[in-house]
Amino acid sequence: MTSRRGFIKGGGLALFGIGLGGIPGFLADAVAGTKIPGLFKRRKVMVCIFQRGAMDGLMAVTPFTDEYLKAARPTLFMSAAQGSSAKPLIDLDGKFGLHPSMGAFESVFKDKRMAIVHGIGSPNNTRSHFDAQDYMESGTPFKKGTDSGWLNRAVGLLGHEAATPFQAVSLTSSLPRSFYGNNAAVAINNLQDFNLQMKGNAGLVNSTAKSFEDLYDQTSSSLLKETGKESFDAIKMLQKTDVKNYKPENSAVYPNTALGNSLKQIAQLIKMDVGMEVAFTESGGWDTHFNQGKETGIFARNVNDLSESMMAFWTDMGTLQDDVTVMTMTEFGRTVKQNGTGGTDHGRASCNFILGSGVKGGLVHGLVNPLAVENLEDGRDLAVTTDFRSVFSEVADKHLGIHNDKILFPEWTGKQIGVMS
Repeated sequence: MTSRRGFIKGGGLALFGIGLGGIPGFLADAVAGTKIPGLFKRRKVMVCIFQRGAMDGLMAVTPFTDEYLKAARPTLFMSAAQGSSAKPLIDLDGKFGLHPSMGAFESVFKDKRMAIVHGIGSPNNTRSHFDAQDYMESGTPFKKGTDSGWLNRAVGLLGHEAATPFQAVSLTSSLPRSFYGNNAAVAINNLQDFNLQMKGNAGLVNSTAKSFEDLYDQTSSSLLKETGKESFDAIKMLQKTDVKNYKPENSAVYPNTALGNSLKQIAQLIKMDVGMEVAFTESGGWDTHFNQGKETGIFARNVNDLSESMMAFWTDMGTLQDDVTVMTMTEFGRTVKQNGTGGTDHGRASCNFILGSGVKGGLVHGLVNPLAVENLEDGRDLAVTTDFRSVFSEVADKHLGIHNDKILFPEWTGKQIGVMS
């Protein structure tokens, strides 16, 4: 017998931002005529941000006392000493310094609401963006072809069926690898341009249909009807909200960037009580082979956008901060030594940021050995000393109450590192 989850995976409803204002009239009329149930129960929410392109963790969070790094990066190295450069690093602990364009993180780090993990990465040493991202999102770094993503498996381990199609939401134009699998997940590009499509069954949506019932009559599948009713209820909840004129709380100001806009929409969905528990979005432009820059430039703009967007979201959450944890990830890091074009090449370990009330914050977790050649992976890269699964599993376990690492990361037998309280 076909399961509801299997049906959704095989071609059920998917929600895509293709154009709320663009919903066909017959759908809008049908939705308006239905009764909406009470608000979904609010639960904890984990928000994941994928930094695609491989962030240079050694520039984001620099071990500024390391003389080997200083020698390896004659035009990229930054110091925490006042007056040493136009904008010195923000000294976190006397050893690590935060890039000055990430100043928005300083207060939450000092307030112990942010933890940093350095030397994090995949045990698979591929330097292919495509393969490394696939391995990280599937959560199986030595197995190609895994049919599910780790976030989809996390949804399946939450301990309850989804009462809403918005349990797992990606604010992207298409469903990310992390959400592939048997559990329902949706991709929404833009809440302002919200529509409903039949993924893989576009012919089922007849633009000449006159009512919600007409849409049901086009299929004999009771599973589709059940899923469709939930989706229409969710659409009505969105339509009742003035998404366009949303006012962030606490005077939070989101950057007018792709990441800023995505996090603002995630904040709206959280506040609307549509039942979201896992959210995903992404940030691009981290492949800094050329003209990476130092206090200014490509990298500085990217980390400024990341930190300002995350902090706007955190400020906007206000009294809901205890319900939310935000975690970043990137497929790998950059070379210790700068290249001949003022950039860095594909490396191994990087760092990530975890923002929330339940973190062991104010600390740079993980191990970064002196960056002498003999300590580098392949003689060129920051070594991976923390498997990404040990961090991802701990955040999911402690924040969402998931306690089955054998399913979440089936090939992993390691230990968590204590980044969460």
